[in-house]
Amino acid sequence: MIEPFTNYDKNFRNIIGKNVKRYRKEKNIRLMELAEMLEVSPEYLKRIESPSDNKKNCSLTLLYKLSLILDKKLDDFLLEEEKTLTKNK
Repeated sequence: MIEPFTNYDKNFRNIIGKNVKRYRKEKNIRLMELAEMLEVSPEYLKRIESPSDNKKNCSLTLLYKLSLILDKKLDDFLLEEEKTLTKNK
């Protein structure tokens, strides 16, 4: 019998959301502007960035668009802040 894969950070949605918000602010892009560029509602983007919303989901397509707009690699969104800072040094 194959064991289920459980060795991952179950908090990954919050990590992605924090990184989206951080990279957006680094580029000085307002949430409303980014939502318009992505063709999503500002409410949806706000939910992605919110650490308290456990039901949020970000599609791979949306994450790819974010990486292009914010000039980041896809894996940058999955790294916790301290790991991102270490990686970029």
